[in-house]
Amino acid sequence: MCHTFPRDQFVMDIEDQTRRRHSAGSTISNGLKQGARHGNATEDSANLERMGHKQELTRKFSMISMLGLAFAILNTWTALAASITLALPSGGSSAVIWGLIVAGLCNLCLAASLAEFLSAYPTAGGQYHWAAIISWKRASRAISYTTGWINVSGWVALSATGGLLGSTFVINIIVLFDPEYEAQPWHQFLLYIGFTLIAFLLNTFLTRLLPLLTKAAFFWSIAGFVIISITVLACASPNYQSGEFVYGQFINEVGWPDGLAWMLGLLQGAFALTGFDATAHMIEEIPEPQRQGPKIMLYCIGIGMFTGFIFLSCLLFCVDNIDNVIKAPYGPLLQIFMDATKNKAGSTCLLIFPLICMVFTATTLMATSSRMSYAFARDRGMPFSRVFARVHPGLDVPLNALLWTAGWVVVFGCIFLGSSSTFNAITSASVVALGVTYAIPPAINVLRGRKMLPDDRSFKIPEPFGWILNIVGILWTILTTVLFVFPPEIPVTANNMNYCIVAFGVILLIAGLTWIFDGRKNYEGPKVDVQALMSGKVEAMDPVKPVESPTKAEEEMVERRRTETLQE
Repeated sequence: MCHTFPRDQFVMDIEDQTRRRHSAGSTISNGLKQGARHGNATEDSANLERMGHKQELTRKFSMISMLGLAFAILNTWTALAASITLALPSGGSSAVIWGLIVAGLCNLCLAASLAEFLSAYPTAGGQYHWAAIISWKRASRAISYTTGWINVSGWVALSATGGLLGSTFVINIIVLFDPEYEAQPWHQFLLYIGFTLIAFLLNTFLTRLLPLLTKAAFFWSIAGFVIISITVLACASPNYQSGEFVYGQFINEVGWPDGLAWMLGLLQGAFALTGFDATAHMIEEIPEPQRQGPKIMLYCIGIGMFTGFIFLSCLLFCVDNIDNVIKAPYGPLLQIFMDATKNKAGSTCLLIFPLICMVFTATTLMATSSRMSYAFARDRGMPFSRVFARVHPGLDVPLNALLWTAGWVVVFGCIFLGSSSTFNAITSASVVALGVTYAIPPAINVLRGRKMLPDDRSFKIPEPFGWILNIVGILWTILTTVLFVFPPEIPVTANNMNYCIVAFGVILLIAGLTWIFDGRKNYEGPKVDVQALMSGKVEAMDPVKPVESPTKAEEEMVERRRTETLQE
């Protein structure tokens, strides 16, 4: 239960806490440490309440199932294959392969920076929560609110990409078997709605099975990666491209200077590794979050880099003609499969792996987006916050937040019917939006001397590497934000113009207007425990009262609920 105190009483509380720090203060500190050590469900719930929130969602995910969720969202090898035409004309094979490595290393710097925050404050709010805690007191609410709105908007828009790529794969299969088929926007729209509906139903009525689904997604994705890689190499043998072609070829068909053209090719890798903060927004549904969360965040990027590098190498060794891949009417991935197998049925069977991956991706994207919206509404950051902050007692999900996400995904689909370029701008803006939120907490921490996190957190980057990783991640965000709003080629026309900056501008405008008319009056931001304030680690947000240790009856109830979940 959160309590906001008058300023004078707050100072008295701090002084009183200082006098009794070996009693009441140590209770909070020891509780947090015990939760990190034992991973006990009761302690995890108590620790969450110390940060101002009641445990409402069940901690039903294991480390593997949460890793499956995070990796299903990144789905790096599938995303790289589907977006390979971004980099091939803008840097060639070298941009495809080495662009992934550059993007992966820089995203690892960002993920490690955020993992420090996650280990200290494991709440579903993620970036906006952390920004609120470490910001300057006068600016804290505004920075937190803006970060929250950008993050919510980014995740809602990103949720549309699963259905988009999945429906594109289906259309590509039809075109492969019927070259005379002319796809109409409404054809893809109906498929897109189908993916959205499946994701919504799975999240709503089968939420207890979601950990099993995400675990299956992880193993399906790894199996697809292995089977496709081996198959295309075996079928293409011995007609491979040279190593120089795969790892060193440079192409510039976009008109920009060579260096800038190659840098624009980095966007493929950046897109394929976006969304690793999903772990943070689902963190209230995993035991021992302080320890497991940071590991999962880093593991999913590491696995994505490894599988992506191997998969792209295999594909490029099997390419017959780059121009055919770029211009293929049934998409670049199917064209490469056809180059390798010379068989339509075989190529289609291989495409089933990424197609099913898109079902998993759409489902996990919607789950994560709904938890982000739920967390922000819980802190009164959303319009009608009380509605979106409710957890359905029977379904054990934030149903209204799910409906919010699904509704916007359908709206974006309607926009696709009218203008595919506008839809593409929205999805591109989602990547920019998430990237910006990744940099905000580390940037504030750097500006404040990297002294704003508790020293006893479970994940801590040793110095001077903490400074280096933080700064590299921040600079990477600045670079990709600029590149993502660049026109992809010159001369620039109305057709090839990048409208991402317009969509991102709309997100910022909405955040600003809602702050003026609603947020500055109603948004309170997250609460934190008084002990953290005493330690000098937090100065921006109001405190919550210390949480008493749970009673024996409460412990038995939580343990019984956890046992039932494990049996299911």
